Amino acid sequence: MDLRKLKKLIDLVEESGIAELEVTEGEEKVKIVKGGRAQETVYVQAPTMQHAAAVPAAPAPAAPAAPQAAPAPEGHVVKSPMVGTFYRSASPGSKSFAEVGDTVKAGQTVCIIEAMKLMNEIETDKDGVITAILIENGQPVEYGEPLFVIG
Repeated sequence: MDLRKLKKLIDLVEESGIAELEVTEGEEKVKIVKGGRAQETVYVQAPTMQHAAAVPAAPAPAAPAAPQAAPAPEGHVVKSPMVGTFYRSASPGSKSFAEVGDTVKAGQTVCIIEAMKLMNEIETDKDGVITAILIENGQPVEYGEPLFVIG
């Protein structure tokens, strides 16, 4: 959705007496909420996802205590420097930059993170052997999320 459309929607909310407007266009969703003094605009691009299973009407029986979280892998962790989509190779079908057991040198590219249609090569900051790859190919990643463990 372009900026002109957003501006028109904001103007529409201001001119009319409505307090809230929500518009969905394809996978893009815009919600404008008019407050007392300030106006808040929330712009969300919904990720493609499968529909969740129906929620049961009756509450589920009490589950046993939750298991302990898996211990963090030992070694140096390479973290995501940005929010985006994680890719293990330069293009579909090409060889991965790094596999578990590969020896890597500081500055070597180990993956790509796509952010805003830009492909950003992510490099290691330490020499060692990759002991774990913590993200699946094509999955979204957050800033600071662990990607690789180097032993």
